[in-house]
Amino acid sequence: MESFIVSARKYRPMSFKSVVGQEHITTTLKNAIKNNQLAQAFLFCGPRGVGKTTCARILAKTINCTNPTEDMEACNECDSCRSFNDSASFNVFELDAASNNSVDDIRELVKQVQVPPQGSRYKIYIIDEVHMLSQQAFNAFLKTLEEPPSYAKFILATTEKHKIIPTILSRCQIFDFKRIKSEDIAKHLEYVASQEGVAYEPEALHVIAQKAEGGLRDALSMFDQLVNFCERNLTYKSCIENLNVLDSEYFFRFVDYFRAGDIFNSLLLYQQIIEKGFDGQHFITGLAEHLRNLLVSLDPATTTLLEVSDNVRARFAQQSQQCRLPLTLKYLEIASDAEYRYRDASNKRLFIEVTLMKLANLVNAQQQAIPQAPVQQQPKTAAPVQSQKPQPQPVQQTPKPQTPVQSQPQPVQPQQPVQPQPQQVVQQSPAQSQQPQQQQSVQLQNAEQQPVPPQPAQVVKPAQVKIPTNAGTSLSINAQPQQNPAEEKKNEPITITLSQEELEKQWTELAEKKKLTNMEVFTVMNNKKLNFIDQENFEVEVSNSIYETRFKQYKNEILEALRYHTGIENLNFTVKVVPLYDESEAKLFTTKDKFEAMNKENPALESFRKTLFQDIDY
Repeated sequence: MESFIVSARKYRPMSFKSVVGQEHITTTLKNAIKNNQLAQAFLFCGPRGVGKTTCARILAKTINCTNPTEDMEACNECDSCRSFNDSASFNVFELDAASNNSVDDIRELVKQVQVPPQGSRYKIYIIDEVHMLSQQAFNAFLKTLEEPPSYAKFILATTEKHKIIPTILSRCQIFDFKRIKSEDIAKHLEYVASQEGVAYEPEALHVIAQKAEGGLRDALSMFDQLVNFCERNLTYKSCIENLNVLDSEYFFRFVDYFRAGDIFNSLLLYQQIIEKGFDGQHFITGLAEHLRNLLVSLDPATTTLLEVSDNVRARFAQQSQQCRLPLTLKYLEIASDAEYRYRDASNKRLFIEVTLMKLANLVNAQQQAIPQAPVQQQPKTAAPVQSQKPQPQPVQQTPKPQTPVQSQPQPVQPQQPVQPQPQQVVQQSPAQSQQPQQQQSVQLQNAEQQPVPPQPAQVVKPAQVKIPTNAGTSLSINAQPQQNPAEEKKNEPITITLSQEELEKQWTELAEKKKLTNMEVFTVMNNKKLNFIDQENFEVEVSNSIYETRFKQYKNEILEALRYHTGIENLNFTVKVVPLYDESEAKLFTTKDKFEAMNKENPALESFRKTLFQDIDY
């Protein structure tokens, strides 16, 4: 019975062409070999399972190959290539720095470097997980790495470049390996499945690729696991069941419920997900990713950003046509915020359910907000009122000229400060043109028609019309709407008579307002003694120079607010430092100092001390 070899080892790339998703690395290395411009040290860094050690081995085999191809690939036929493939090469050494990380191990390596290669051009040292070397080992390796023999090449590999000291980094050519795209991983899995005779669904391979998160070795390990679970028939359902992946169909149904404003079905669907054993963090992360894919699908130009199969991509395109961009952005904003705050929630299930309620109620909230803007209906209702009012006026004013005034007693009452609107003026103008007798009783009295130089305030004042009443008196109404006296007072500047009490009151109110907006200003203003000087000046006492500096920093902000609330434009204050204690007074720190101070007040204390034969503690 043949021993089983995992796919990660069996289908490990043996040439630069077979490396998956690292074309920018392989192209650079092949050009360096072609131009004979190889550095003495290389550093391959990147996440796990992306081909760092694999590329290091391919590079070591290629530069020692005696008959490379035109594409700068190893021939696999010469003695050097055959010995390398059989793991019997005497010129390629692999060192695991995780277990050989002491300074003695590096010293032994330095001694081996002095021995020239046997039957090959270069002597190559591959050091994996080089970031595990100790500080002393790095220092012992510096000189050899900077000036090695011409035949020595060093290839270092690591997943944590930030742990390597800068002096090592400066002596190497650094190659950053990137995560492999899901599409490239899925294509490589198709090749492996065809070689192994495994039936598969394309969606199942994409699930494996997404679960691997850019690592090809992880994807191949999951592939071997699923082949045993599914009995060589990879289906989408079996993959998501074994890999604990939430089916994307749930997220499509959630978006449909959100668009319909269905809160209750959203909660019931989430209950089904909980019963399947999925964690809330896993669900909210998947929902945010689904909404991101839905947003990307709104524009056909950005559908290439989707790392899904063709069938799922078509499903996203279909659902995106039913969603609007502002609504989708709001969905994504709520979901991403929930993902960020999920860990801090004490009741995590309630937190997820509230988030689903917000998402489902978003459409209802927008629909309720749409009819609340009847701005366009105002001119439609006002137009027929103005056109209908002049018609009945000639009929009512023909027998009695005073009836139009009596029919509308409310605008004529002198108790209301606001006078009739411009529509009432339109009613009087046709009546005056049709009845010349009424024009004699209505006299225009305009106080602004006197020969006084025109001023802006006088031009704005409307003309007044005097209308006779039944009592024989006349009431004057404005031909144009007059400004409300309360509004005129509101526009006038408010000036407060400043005093010590009023100053403290305004200061305290401003400090409380700043407590809500700017806590630093509140701290500066809180519990400060104020000294009133005059109507435009006062003094603020502080206990030290630190507060004095802070007042200079926020003085303009405080004065602007005080001037606004008091109406005093030239209001100003000065800051005076008043220490809490007199620094000139001597401080009593020791027991002797305290006794001498007490003895000055009562000299008999010294004789009492001598009588008791007591000494002063120093």
